[in-house]
Amino acid sequence: MVSGVPVVNTGGMQKQTQKSGAQLLFASNMRRLRLAKNLTQENVAEGAGLHPNYVSSVERGERNISIGNIERIACALGVPMTELLAEPEKQRKSRSALP
Repeated sequence: MVSGVPVVNTGGMQKQTQKSGAQLLFASNMRRLRLAKNLTQENVAEGAGLHPNYVSSVERGERNISIGNIERIACALGVPMTELLAEPEKQRKSRSALP
């Protein structure tokens, strides 16, 4: 571990595997929307023209996804891109209640 962050051994070099808050937010929204529409990751991958393994890793928050692929996934889910990037309503309300 480097400063409490998991590290992957890459043949002498160390690479941090820290997931950003934005990646995790996107992943959470993607999964929530996919399940609400009763779609599989394979359905989303096919609709977006992406590999199912890639879609799975995005949904786990393991990929720093490009804006182009965000657009493709949003189209496959039938939602605006902003819906994949927005904080859920519950989180927004609890933050606004803080002093």
